[in-house]
Amino acid sequence: MALNNRTENPNWNAGRDTNVATDDGKKYRRVMSAGTLAGDRVRNSAGEDLGKVEEIMLDVETGRVAYAVLSYGGFLGVGSKLFAVPWQALRLDEVEHEFRLDVDKQKLESAPGFDKDNWPDMSDQEWGSQIFSHYGYTPYWETDPGVPDSVFDGAHTTSMREKTLRGGNY
Repeated sequence: MALNNRTENPNWNAGRDTNVATDDGKKYRRVMSAGTLAGDRVRNSAGEDLGKVEEIMLDVETGRVAYAVLSYGGFLGVGSKLFAVPWQALRLDEVEHEFRLDVDKQKLESAPGFDKDNWPDMSDQEWGSQIFSHYGYTPYWETDPGVPDSVFDGAHTTSMREKTLRGGNY
């Protein structure tokens, strides 16, 4: 049974002092359950609705969050398109229980997207570089000295990894 992120999950409003202050004085928790974030809406700085977080994709080998998968468009989930967004492009607003993505709707709509039945190979370095470049970020595997060279060298298959991350079997 799934927990309601806001009312039933004890980690959503946990009273522990794990908060970190930001430059603007707001506090946020450093560690949160991915399940409390999936389903959160995404807005830009103009307040426009950019969809919601459907999945949070982990790079299993490095232990890093690689992408958030957003759904956007459609009506009642039908006809919506999925978009991978670099994790560092998103900012969590815990007060509003939503993410901020500083792009306009046109930027999101022009991003490489996919449908729920045809996911891209998210470990493909070329594909990943296009995603990061579209949003103006350097891929984490190019900047993080802790990422092994083998992560994106084609030596690993993704079918097992991606099925596992999306709830499938090994």
